[in-house]
Amino acid sequence: MAPRIKYDLAMMKYITLFESMSGAQVKDAVEDSGVLIFIVGEHQIAKAIGKGGSTVKRLEQLTKKKAKIVEFNADITEFIRNYISPVEASEITNEDGLLTIHGRDMKSKSILIGRERRNLNLLKSILERHFEVKDVRVV
Repeated sequence: MAPRIKYDLAMMKYITLFESMSGAQVKDAVEDSGVLIFIVGEHQIAKAIGKGGSTVKRLEQLTKKKAKIVEFNADITEFIRNYISPVEASEITNEDGLLTIHGRDMKSKSILIGRERRNLNLLKSILERHFEVKDVRVV
């Protein structure tokens, strides 16, 4: 069972603002170094982003923070593909909660891992909120 997700008052305001602007239902939200990451329900990505990215642009202007919108998927490998987009993985394998992301090249691997493993640790913490995950590796 995934841990209960708790939000502080500021994050609850961001979620309410985003939902009222887009009409999309937010499943989860995280802030990491000035970037708001909203995970929206399945098939709501177009509604969430808005025509030509208008909703995202307006949200970024109002909050003065970058925003990333990710579509949730019950299949963990598809969710990871949605999350890491536009970086492409050649393959994502899941062996009993041990996830392995195969990067296409050195550049995509370095983006997936991030400086001091920050991107990889953030991905792992988000995955742990929704799935049974033991570890996430990039090879």
